[in-house]
Amino acid sequence: MIVGQIELRVCDTPNDDGSSITVEWNAGPGYRIFEILRSTEPDGDFEKVYEAGAGETIFIDSDVKLGKNYFYKIVGRNDSFVTNSQVAGPVRPEVQYFNLARLPVLVCIIVLFAIIILYITRAKSGEKLFVRKIPALKAIEEAIGRATEMGKPVLYVPGIMDIDDPQTIASMSILSRVAEKTAEYGTSLYVPTSKSMAMTMAQQIVKESATRVGRPDWYNPDNIRYITDDQFAYVSAVDGIMLRERPATNFYLGTFYAESLILAETGHSTGAIQIAGTAMPDQLPFFVAACDFTLLGEELYAASAYLSQEPVQLGSLKGQDLGKLLFISVIVIGVLSQIFNWHFFINLFNIE
Repeated sequence: MIVGQIELRVCDTPNDDGSSITVEWNAGPGYRIFEILRSTEPDGDFEKVYEAGAGETIFIDSDVKLGKNYFYKIVGRNDSFVTNSQVAGPVRPEVQYFNLARLPVLVCIIVLFAIIILYITRAKSGEKLFVRKIPALKAIEEAIGRATEMGKPVLYVPGIMDIDDPQTIASMSILSRVAEKTAEYGTSLYVPTSKSMAMTMAQQIVKESATRVGRPDWYNPDNIRYITDDQFAYVSAVDGIMLRERPATNFYLGTFYAESLILAETGHSTGAIQIAGTAMPDQLPFFVAACDFTLLGEELYAASAYLSQEPVQLGSLKGQDLGKLLFISVIVIGVLSQIFNWHFFINLFNIE
């Protein structure tokens, strides 16, 4: 059997943190195994670092030290022959500070930021940006008005997570709007929380909202209380508020887990108008089934911009929406270009 020569090439692995060296080889037929040997000197003792099968042609050596020179050679073996390649090197692993393989991600981020800044600038200039109507948010004022007519309070549950949770932050933005309307109408507002920091934040938001509409005397800190961190003990306490105070309107906006259906069913049994919203996919069906209006997923995050009409928030919302549309378009074009290319038609019609 004729055994071919072994051509060896080594290089610093591109686009990495300097922790590996790439070893590639090209050999003729007849070899059963390849032994990759490494040394720190061209004439030094070489040690085996890997044994490759006949079908392998590349090895990533990750057991190397940054900035140190290495030399490699390969020994090809079969049942009756042993062939050594020439020594390749030196090669030194170095840090690549920019991963060029992720350049498209950088371009997408730059484009997204440019779009967001453009829309924020347009919003600040006074241009009215269109945001589609969200029924659950349009129903807030009507629901609070119903509670006022009935002489009953409003209950606002901001979820069971702390203020470092994005959904809780979004919920607090909506709470500001709810507090303004309840203060304006003189309706009692209860905000039970399961975290002490969430209580402090809610108290400050409600107090500022009352002052903003000229009703600082309406604010009652006792109505915004911390209950407990325990999930089901908190839910039991909130259900007790519903049954004792009989609020005419219940808001469930934030992060919810197994307690979502317990809250919604109890509120439904008291005859209250219920408006819910969460980004937890597993809990949305329960809110949809038991509540009058539900914010679905990202609508919870868009609510703040929708209600406040603040230029920075509106511009960010519009910019992100357009950015998503552009990215989806790029993905679709990329997929179609892979499907409907020249090689595809050659294989499809068996063109020689």
